[in-house]
Amino acid sequence: GEYIKMFMRGRPITMFIPSDVENYDDIRTELPPEKLKLEWVYGYRGRDCRANVYLLPTGEIVYFIASVVVLFNYEERTQRHYLGHTDCVKCLAVHPDKIRIATGQLAGVDKDGRPLQPHVRVWDSVSLVTLQVIGLGTFERGVGCLDFSKADSGTHLCVIDDSNEHMLTVWDWQRKSKIAEIKTTNEVVLAVEFHPTDANTIITCGKSHIFFWTWSGNSLSRKQGIFGKYEKPKFVQCLAFLGNGDVLTGDSGGIILIWSKTTVESTPGKGPKGVYQISRQIKAHDGSVFTLCQMRNGMLLTGGGKDRKIILWDHDLNPEREIEVPDQYGTIRAVAEGKADQFLVGTSRNFVLRGTFNDGFLVEVQGHTDELWGLASHPFKDLFLTCAQDRQVCMWNSVDHTLEWTRLLDEPGHCADFHPSGAVVAIGTHSGRWFVLDAETRDLVSIHTDGNEQLSVMRYSVDGTLLAVGSHDNFIYLYVVTENGRKYSRHGKCT
Repeated sequence: GEYIKMFMRGRPITMFIPSDVENYDDIRTELPPEKLKLEWVYGYRGRDCRANVYLLPTGEIVYFIASVVVLFNYEERTQRHYLGHTDCVKCLAVHPDKIRIATGQLAGVDKDGRPLQPHVRVWDSVSLVTLQVIGLGTFERGVGCLDFSKADSGTHLCVIDDSNEHMLTVWDWQRKSKIAEIKTTNEVVLAVEFHPTDANTIITCGKSHIFFWTWSGNSLSRKQGIFGKYEKPKFVQCLAFLGNGDVLTGDSGGIILIWSKTTVESTPGKGPKGVYQISRQIKAHDGSVFTLCQMRNGMLLTGGGKDRKIILWDHDLNPEREIEVPDQYGTIRAVAEGKADQFLVGTSRNFVLRGTFNDGFLVEVQGHTDELWGLASHPFKDLFLTCAQDRQVCMWNSVDHTLEWTRLLDEPGHCADFHPSGAVVAIGTHSGRWFVLDAETRDLVSIHTDGNEQLSVMRYSVDGTLLAVGSHDNFIYLYVVTENGRKYSRHGKCT
């Protein structure tokens, strides 16, 4: 048959023209002049990220998913979007002025299949204007973590990339100039931070290590943190600082370590005096200490991985309050201070929660936890349905931007379509099975299997009397549909 070919991300897609069309040029049309504008983003990337939820002075929560950075005002239920990135954002840092933001992205490919380089974008969260693009051609694979300097009011930016050597670079970001560069380690690096008062100290941590870097001009020199009599953790997960300049680390053993600078006099020619040594150890959580959050009042919030607890610590680091994040939200990935006594939590199941120790949690953002494959819009209501690799089926309200319902399937969903009556929705899965659900009650109406490969498309005819099921086995299975989408009988298959 006749076909047309188009390219998506550099890959050819062949589309066959219906057999009753004799000449494609007779029906060919120009592209519509309208442009699409992003209205709403559903979801948050918490599953494989950390420290990526913050409250801005504008009253907006900033976080990211895919290549979009979302600014969500939860009181007014509005979103704004920073759209400068070209592939997945993986990390985010807020400037000391709380207005400018730096976000780092992975390498990717453009719509023609050409490679895109990983880089950091610094942008204004009020105007959404890009102020600087940093590191094109410097970073490999992606940007793992980054931080603005604090002691000099955010003039500098330090970045760790995703290369094997996890290169640490320090930038005068407004001038776009790279000042210093050094290999850190072949082990995983999870965090990098400038010391808030000692302008020459940068700290990195990750798998079984913490490094204290002295930065002077274009040189970076490393001192390894020694655990000595304390058990060496598998991962040093997060960093924070006390008012006196001490460094706090949270690790995979559930321990908080306090590192204090010794007052040893420096030997001539041996560099600055004092090294960081462990002065105190606190057992904080069962499982890991995943995140540390220094509060405005000098107190500390910690978030646990396995125990899902958020604990408030007083100025002497005694536990004062605690609350457990309910199991259905997953484990804690990010904790940040909110308005008044509230705090924000990002979780491994991609929820952003807002809560207090007294009142518990409200869900502000939720979404799928794995690749989203299927999408279908309701024929006449402001609803749409998504299904994903995580086996979740979600029905969304596109006016309120809320979740109407969710249901877990036995296997990953790959495609979906509503019956023209709107009463039911058909969902095709990874294995060749397909389900029909009641669109209101989410009850299972019907279940069938066609082939044993993944289904890639489900489509009802306009009058609702036929359903076509397209499979990766190169067959289209055809069903006669009766009783408003509640009864299906196999009609045949097309090759």
